[in-house]
Amino acid sequence: ALLLLALSCLGTKGVINEKITWSRIWAVLGAGFVFYFIINWWMLLLPIHADVVTALYILTITIGYICLMMAGLWMSRLLKHHLMEDVFNNENESFQQETRLMENEYSVNLPIRFYYKKKWNRGWINVVNPFRATIVLGTPGSGKSYAVVNNFIKQQIEKGYSLYCYDYKYPDLSTIAFNHLLKHSDGYKVKPKFYVINFDDPRRSHRCNPIHPEFMTDIADAYESAYTIMLNLNRTWVQKQGDFFVESPIILFAAVIWFLRLYQGGKYCTFPHAIELLNRRYEDIFPILTSYPELENYLSPFMDAWLGGAQEQLQGQIASAKIPLSRMISPQLYWVMSDSEFTLDINNPDEPKILCVGN
Repeated sequence: ALLLLALSCLGTKGVINEKITWSRIWAVLGAGFVFYFIINWWMLLLPIHADVVTALYILTITIGYICLMMAGLWMSRLLKHHLMEDVFNNENESFQQETRLMENEYSVNLPIRFYYKKKWNRGWINVVNPFRATIVLGTPGSGKSYAVVNNFIKQQIEKGYSLYCYDYKYPDLSTIAFNHLLKHSDGYKVKPKFYVINFDDPRRSHRCNPIHPEFMTDIADAYESAYTIMLNLNRTWVQKQGDFFVESPIILFAAVIWFLRLYQGGKYCTFPHAIELLNRRYEDIFPILTSYPELENYLSPFMDAWLGGAQEQLQGQIASAKIPLSRMISPQLYWVMSDSEFTLDINNPDEPKILCVGN
């Protein structure tokens, strides 16, 4: 009978919403064993009428059987449906997190609140070495800026960082950075300057020349600038580095930049001037560029194609440079990049900067 009872309990789901505990199970199970195995045998030894003994025996064994059945059902329910009171598995997925504040001169410390052992606790996400880089992942509207990015901006300004901020929803992050800088500028040895680049609204933008002549000492610097610009405008070229129609436009644009760097001391060495000069007829610009000894050998592949009558090849090389740069032709962009109100060395200890770039 007990074996059949155990098998039936294992095959029964039980009541899902019933509040049970192991202490309650052991109490009922113990009572069942007492009534089923002890009291009923003790009843047989009582000096009373046989009919009374029979009735008491049936009563105690029934009570014991019912208690054993209840304990078995509850035990089965608890083992099979242990998480039914936690339908989203929050309790099982919770874990102990860092509750210590580990702070240093560079750290960023984010306050958190986490659930563990059926209660809410306060803790910290300690980014003790932010120079390792931090990535924030989340769907739109999940609170990436509010929970992480805003705290990074505020705490890094408080600790005297220079800052480059790409403001995806301009001017949200820029406003936070500017106001926090006003409150905590005393944390810097040299008070930083605040700059904004905004191509959508030039009236609220500073101007900055990305190919400033002061940062180019030889033609290798011009090539590096051209290389960076062209590969950012053509992401597919990253996998094609070294190909003929990838290197050719980079070299041509580098030659144009270096010519502007040499001409009149770099007076016209700006990004808009470089684009406009490159878009002139090649019959006009090649003689001018090759008149400089530094560029004569640099442009020899183009000159050989021109003088050798390989017009289709030459047109393809030049078009590979013109087409991506033509996307940058706009009055707003030209104005912002036409002059230098500041330089891009934002982490210069003698002149630190906080630069916000609007999307």
